[in-house]
Amino acid sequence: MKIMKFGGTSVGSAERMGAVSQLLPTQEPVMVVLSAMSGTTNSLVQIGQQLAQQDVAQAERFTSQLENRYKQVISELYKQDASKHKAKQVIDTTFQDIRSTFTSSFSPASEKIILAQGELLSTQLFQIYMEEQGKQSVLLPALEFMRITQDEEPDQAYIREHLQQQLAQYPDNQLFITQGYICRNAQGQIDNLKRGGSDYSASIIGAAVRAQEIQIWTDIDGMHNNDPRIVKNTYPIAELSFDEAAELAYFGAKILHPSSILPAQQFNIPVRLLNTMQPEAPGTLISSKKTGNTIKAVAAKDGITAIKIKSSRMLLAYGFLRSVFEVFERFKTPIDMITTSEVAVSLTIDNDTNLSSIIDALQGFGNVEIDTDLSIICVVGDFMEDKPGDALRVIQSLKEIPLRMISYGGSKNNISLLVNTSQKNDALLAINEGVFLERSLN
Repeated sequence: MKIMKFGGTSVGSAERMGAVSQLLPTQEPVMVVLSAMSGTTNSLVQIGQQLAQQDVAQAERFTSQLENRYKQVISELYKQDASKHKAKQVIDTTFQDIRSTFTSSFSPASEKIILAQGELLSTQLFQIYMEEQGKQSVLLPALEFMRITQDEEPDQAYIREHLQQQLAQYPDNQLFITQGYICRNAQGQIDNLKRGGSDYSASIIGAAVRAQEIQIWTDIDGMHNNDPRIVKNTYPIAELSFDEAAELAYFGAKILHPSSILPAQQFNIPVRLLNTMQPEAPGTLISSKKTGNTIKAVAAKDGITAIKIKSSRMLLAYGFLRSVFEVFERFKTPIDMITTSEVAVSLTIDNDTNLSSIIDALQGFGNVEIDTDLSIICVVGDFMEDKPGDALRVIQSLKEIPLRMISYGGSKNNISLLVNTSQKNDALLAINEGVFLERSLN
């Protein structure tokens, strides 16, 4: 089976849904994973925010606006009255479910019910469209098989068992449609895989069915070597290893959800990034294949906080770093970068929710200094130990940019550098000129 995930812009209008239907193979089994139509999740977030503030009138205004948008989609998407009638029933039921949360005390559980409606809408409307086109398809509700654990991790065994049970009911069918992003939690309540989670859904489903390939269709022709919003004349990378793609996704490449590589990598399932606006473009292939020892791409991650703990107790002391790391474990805060000296350790985090509590706990170890408004620049490739010059070229290209931290050697696929966010754009441009342009000239 092939997994084909389409993002919000790919199904963002009646025209785009029609284009997606033309991309689906007819002679092989395929599972289509859909995001909500573009803009829908943002509108649902707004509705939830107004309800949390007990502004029901404003929530109703946002709801009516979104409902009217979908009524317009119905009029544009379907030609047959029977299809329009079915779609109208879907719209009526969905917005009735949204409004049912208006009268009860609003809670995080209510918000997640609201947020789930985008994917429920897009998949039902798309399935009705496929019926109208005479293409037999089956809508598999993700809420029947997609579940996360108490630790908010995919329950792989549960997903595989229940998805296989769903598929076994339709042995003669080739085309299946399901929702990305949404799931149930360990208590059976409606939940989600966080923003961008449809990529993650596709990868989890691909792992569960041991797919031949996972395709992520967006509005970009693959993963680019630099941020095209900042740097001119970037280009898509033809091939990446799983490790390289994971580093780029985690450190800021928006085309791919950071968690979506691991499930595919575990079962060696290739992931292909493709563009619905240019389906003929080759995109980017992510696999276990080694793709050459060279610098491939650069990405940037904003919202970084640096924490420095300086203490003479660290000198020659074993167990010091473990005690520091236990603080971050206690507050469930991942660490991105880390560097050490004889008497100090510097590290970065991208989640400052519990920053004040973390600082209080760390002050028992020594003097704590905090820097904010920072960005991590991540340079990715296959940096072989016996190949000199790669790290030097990266550092030399940034000779005019003050570097707060440098991390190199923890992975052969990554050189990470910490800069002030105000200088992030300059750093990306400098690396483009000093690494990629120089290489193309040579």
